[in-house]
Order: sequence, then C-alpha cells, then structure tokens
Amino acid sequence: MRRNTVVIICGPTAVGKTALALQLARQLDTDIISADSRQCYIELNIGVAKPNAAELAAVHHYFINTHSIHEEVNAGIFEELALAATSEIFKNHSVAVVVGGTGLYIKAFAEGIDDMPAVDPSIRRQVIESYKENGLAFLQNEVAEKDPAFWSIAERDNPQRLMRALEVWLACGRSITSFRKGKKEARPFDIIKVGLELPRQQLYDQVNLRVDLMIQNGLVEEVKGLRPYKDLNALQTVGYRELFDFLDGNASLSEAVENVKRNTRHYAKRQMTWFKRDEQITWFNPGSKEIFEFICESSRF
Repeated sequence: MRRNTVVIICGPTAVGKTALALQLARQLDTDIISADSRQCYIELNIGVAKPNAAELAAVHHYFINTHSIHEEVNAGIFEELALAATSEIFKNHSVAVVVGGTGLYIKAFAEGIDDMPAVDPSIRRQVIESYKENGLAFLQNEVAEKDPAFWSIAERDNPQRLMRALEVWLACGRSITSFRKGKKEARPFDIIKVGLELPRQQLYDQVNLRVDLMIQNGLVEEVKGLRPYKDLNALQTVGYRELFDFLDGNASLSEAVENVKRNTRHYAKRQMTWFKRDEQITWFNPGSKEIFEFICESSRF
C-alpha cells in the first residue's frame, strides 16, 4: 500500500547534510524542508552555511529565508510550518525531504512538542545579558540552583538550552521539565530517519575548513552589518558571537576565528549526543552509496 513518506536527513554541522538532501530531492523529484533554526533568517547567510542561490533555485526549499531576526522562531512554530509544508508537497509528490541539524526541531516535527509558557521579552533579554556578562559557569550555577530537575538531564555546555530553562523558571517559577508530557503525536505519513556521521577527526577537519572558507567569503563583513542587533536571540549563535567579540575589541581576529572553530566543534559534539539517543535513526557515512537503497527498501511511496 502506497503511503506518503518523509525522509529526514540529520547529523552534526559540516558533515554533508545539504549535499545529500539536494541529491535525494533530485532523485526523488521532490522538495526540501530545512530543519535548521538559523537558516530561516533572511539576514543570516554565510555564518549559517545556507544553501547558495544555485542550490535554492535547483530545488524548492521551505523554511529558508522565511523570517527576520526580529521575529521569534521556535520549535513549536517550526512544527506548524513544517507540517503545513509536507501537506503542500504531498499534493504533487509522495515523498518529502527534511534536512537539518537542529535536533529539537526534528523532534517537534516527528513527534510533536509540549506547549511551553510565554516568556516576557524583558526576561529573555535579562537572561541573555546575564550570560554575556558572567559567562557559561554563571549560567550553569543559576540553572543548577533554580531548576535542579532540568539540570540533572541538561546538556550542561549548551548555553541556549540553559538560558531557555532559566527564562522559563524566571517567568513562572516552575521547572521547564514540568511542562513536558512526553506524549508522541501520530503523523499521517511514514518517517525514515537517516543520520550522517564521520570519524571525529575528519569531522573536525571539515568544521575547521568550513570556518576558514566562511571567513574568506566575507563572514566578518556580514557580522559587522549585524552588529546593531547583536543582542537579539537569533544572533546568540556560534560564528556570530565570537566575531562580535572581535568587533568589540575583546579578541583579535585570529583568536575569534579559533573560538568559532572550537565552539563549532563543541556544537557538533552536542548534536551527535542528541541524535545518538534516537534509536530510529539509521547511520551512514555521507558518501555511502547504500543510503538511497536503504530509503527505497524502507519506504512505501
């Protein structure tokens, strides 16, 4: 029996997800939904490794260049928009491709996400400022003290997750874990999850090379143009934070670039930790010729 299917391509940054997604979309004659929490922003380009103009023209992409950095985008919003995109794609195709490294967005799309309380923007700004002024250790101590339930399961080196937990606690005095019901939503389509991985040193070499290419392609100028908005949540992002430090005179350019590389490597490690918890993901080397065969054998489209 034929059934609509979504193929999810996930894995760490710089592993080769975009290239594979484009190849699959062409082979399957379908469209791509980006599951990247930063590529949706019109103002961010080089630093988020957005597909280039030719790639965007070759295959229609959803959730790229759809929002401004002045708009709030979160996993709940992504879930809604991505599900609408699949409905649109399934009008003409029996398969859709989702690609990205934002684990929470992929989880929200595949399983649904619990409703979280609204947080006043002033609280969010307060938390971001506290983190910027006092660093990660301060943020860790605050979360450990105020929300021990979350701290016990937290990605403790992930400032975005820690800031989110802290702002929820400040907004309502409750642990962010108390809002998690853990109920998985049933989707009206099949899902095939493909994870890409490389030996650690090879991945780290690709991360370092990508950062060097970003600098050559004008990342410093891109960040300079965004400097007036550096406190926005969308810009609390690896590759931008470090270059804001350079532009503010707190680091040399070479130091900032090395910090981008180091923090990107750390981010890739956190991504792998997240995705490895998902037993539904089948893992491949990005150059494997078995990926397309696996997708065809696993599908009913």
